[in-house]
Amino acid sequence: MSDHSRSILLAVANFLIPVAVLVFATGFFPYKPFLPGLAKFEKLEYGDPPEGQFDKVIFMVVDALRSDFVYSENSGFKFTQSLISSGEAIPFTAHATSPTITMPRVKAITTGSIPSFLDVILNFAESDTTSTLASQDTWLAQLKAKEGGKLVMYGDDTWLKLFPNTFSRADGTSSFFVSDFTEVDNNVTRHVPEELLNSDWNAMIMHYLGLDHIGHKSGPNSPNMIPKQTEMDGVVRQIYEAMEGEPHLESTLFVLCGDHGMNDGGNHGGSSPGETSPALVFISPKFKALTNGSICPMTLGQDSQEFEYYTKIEQSDIAPTLAGLLGFPVPLNNLGVFIPQFLSFWPNEADQIQILVRNARQINTIVKATFPNSDFSSISHSEGPCDGSLPSGDELACKWRRILQLLVAAEGKLDPNILLPPLVEFCKRAQDIMSSTASNYDVSRLVSGTLAAFVSVALTLLAMRHRFSQVSSTGIFLTLVIVFYCAMMFASSYVEEEQNFWYWSASAWFFYLFLFESRKEWFGNFALHPAVMLLALLRVVRRWNQTGQKYAGAPDIVHSTFLKTPFILWSLVGTTYLAITTQLGRHIARSLSDSRQGSTEHDIPDITRVVGALAVLPLGAIALFFKLSFTAKDAPELVQGMDGVLLSWIEGLSLIGLARVIFWGIAAGMVWLVVCEWRKTNAHGEQDRGGLAAGLFDFLSLFLITQTRAQNIPLYLAFRAQLFFLAHLNLTSVQITASSLLLSHVSFFALGNSNAISSIDLSNAYNGVSGYNVLAVGLLVFVGNWAGPIYWASAGSLLLGEYDGAEVIEVAENGFQVKPWVAVERARLKAETRAGQKNVQGLEKQEVEPSILFDHLALLTLFTSFSLLAVMAACTILRTHLFIWTVFSPKYLYAMAWGLAYHLGINVSWGSVMWWVSQW
Repeated sequence: MSDHSRSILLAVANFLIPVAVLVFATGFFPYKPFLPGLAKFEKLEYGDPPEGQFDKVIFMVVDALRSDFVYSENSGFKFTQSLISSGEAIPFTAHATSPTITMPRVKAITTGSIPSFLDVILNFAESDTTSTLASQDTWLAQLKAKEGGKLVMYGDDTWLKLFPNTFSRADGTSSFFVSDFTEVDNNVTRHVPEELLNSDWNAMIMHYLGLDHIGHKSGPNSPNMIPKQTEMDGVVRQIYEAMEGEPHLESTLFVLCGDHGMNDGGNHGGSSPGETSPALVFISPKFKALTNGSICPMTLGQDSQEFEYYTKIEQSDIAPTLAGLLGFPVPLNNLGVFIPQFLSFWPNEADQIQILVRNARQINTIVKATFPNSDFSSISHSEGPCDGSLPSGDELACKWRRILQLLVAAEGKLDPNILLPPLVEFCKRAQDIMSSTASNYDVSRLVSGTLAAFVSVALTLLAMRHRFSQVSSTGIFLTLVIVFYCAMMFASSYVEEEQNFWYWSASAWFFYLFLFESRKEWFGNFALHPAVMLLALLRVVRRWNQTGQKYAGAPDIVHSTFLKTPFILWSLVGTTYLAITTQLGRHIARSLSDSRQGSTEHDIPDITRVVGALAVLPLGAIALFFKLSFTAKDAPELVQGMDGVLLSWIEGLSLIGLARVIFWGIAAGMVWLVVCEWRKTNAHGEQDRGGLAAGLFDFLSLFLITQTRAQNIPLYLAFRAQLFFLAHLNLTSVQITASSLLLSHVSFFALGNSNAISSIDLSNAYNGVSGYNVLAVGLLVFVGNWAGPIYWASAGSLLLGEYDGAEVIEVAENGFQVKPWVAVERARLKAETRAGQKNVQGLEKQEVEPSILFDHLALLTLFTSFSLLAVMAACTILRTHLFIWTVFSPKYLYAMAWGLAYHLGINVSWGSVMWWVSQW
């Protein structure tokens, strides 16, 4: 097979990767069907629907308001706790199902339904309008449909996207400016006094973001957390005092809740107890008639579940509860259950039963559509036990028939002691079954997407067929990595703790390199062997951040007293910036030197070195000042004890302006290097651009550091050291590819990432961006989370090229001195030369280059297509698995990012650019 044919096969294999991903995604993440229109009250034989107890609602969402933030002793919600103690507030812990991010949670709160996992993607696409709830039945739509219905909203603009043309007055704020703790909330609070005096609305929604932003930046134990809770408690006091003093607010229901919680790292999106346990408090002076109050603050007992304070309800229960309390029909697509604690508001027992009957009938409509083959109408025959021994549809049908029998037997004399328990039992059981029912997967698309991934694997193997005859220990190692990794995708625990696979694989790989290289006796000192140094550095890297599920929050270097000491942290950060700035100065100096006199670094005049250093020093200083200023606002505890004058000056700098200067400076530096190196020739009149690839790599490194949290920046010193020792191992091209692949994944997890949505870092998503731009923010989010893999993908291309600018092949008396990036050709060249088949001096450089680049991309494509195939197969086979939405679905989203953005965008596109630049 010709090189041209192999290249076509590899190109088609890479083209099939996005095809497979998108086809599979459309079958795996479909929109769930819903009933259109607004619910109407049915006429029942029991009379008119019960009157609502309230005519207005103030709905205050505090993003990421975990239950303990309100109910525990270590809480800033002191006034709210006093209302709970006095009986003027009724507390709950609302269970938020995964994915625990804002958009799907708002959908659950307002519709009472279970959102699609596709909303995870739509939540990050802020410009998306396809996820609107404009045509769905919600409690907002019901209130707006009431006579004189008018709604106002302030805060997270997710509500404006979900409910277009719904609010008479609104002021939205982007939820992705996670570095803003104050203005984003002040923009909401400033509207509160005015709106509390207005009497023209019947629903006011507020969604505060500052507490969530603090969690993302520095976790739930941040020193900013209690002050923010106290601030939110002050808003509660302001609203409650207005409810007591303003006549038009006399019959107002005040709801304080979180859309989700947060884990110990301050993030959310997964299914840990902290993420799924937001607080929910119903507040009104009227509640004094229902309860004598609850003990607050509350200490959880040893038998209590973590974060489970007071009664635990489902978040979807909010919608039918608001419907009953405000006197409108339950939304059509609701799966929530009216909270029984509020039934005593209606002294007439028939009204209590009617509220639950209407709720049950509405849920039964959805149940019958889901299980059309079950009999929900017959009440004439006797029943056996209606338990879990029956299929889900038959079990619910059995429970519903029991309710019908009881209603007929009552003959209009409704006894709550007889009817309420089976009604609640049916609603709760239906809620459980319907919430866990598998999505309406399009299995044909799942199979088609998986087959496309399989074809991609097959084409890649076919393109690499000419290499299969060259069996090597490196090839066997890579094969084992791929096989074990693919097998691991079928086990939820291994997916959650994937970082351990890469840590151990990298350790085994470096040990293999030690054995492989030790045969050459390069180093007499065992301790200084490059492979041994790589193993030692890997130990530091893997301990930097504890990630995954089992060990999340365990002791690590980032959270140690050592790195939390500002002097030590910023000494390491400063050293990292100094190292990268020094490298950049050398590249600029080389570009400024006379091309014939400065073909190597040793020939560069001292004055030129000084000019080069001075040219990049401002850029390095601005980058360091930006990170200091950014950290001082995000995590002030990391700059405590530093010079006050310096900090006050730095904090006054514009973060957006500084970031833009850095980005433009990096871009200008890259352009300068390209132009200068393009024009250079060596002493023989030949083009000499050997240092360009290394220069671009170092400018890219500065960009990656800018997109990295301050605590993780010292890791780049370890990365640089690993790159140094890799360059001193005489690796074949396949070994360089393997090292790049392994270290890409190691660095991804070492920087604090995992396979959980909650680990997505948004802290650097708005560097240099003043407003939401889906492309700019999307790029910055990707770079911020894949900074480590991008670094090692670029380093791999650099190692495959002329890393130190030396000649490609030098003929000496004692044989051949071959650079690592062509070492794979060593055996073939020697054999052909000895056989007289080819003159080495006549070997054209371009004859070697394409085969190495092809092999590099082919191996990376093989791993990517194989891993996608395994993830797709696992999601298809395990689509009814208990953890499909908490483990396997997030893993597929990450696989999409690895396959599309990282492999095609970085490995194939940027990696190829770096490769060809290194050959100029």
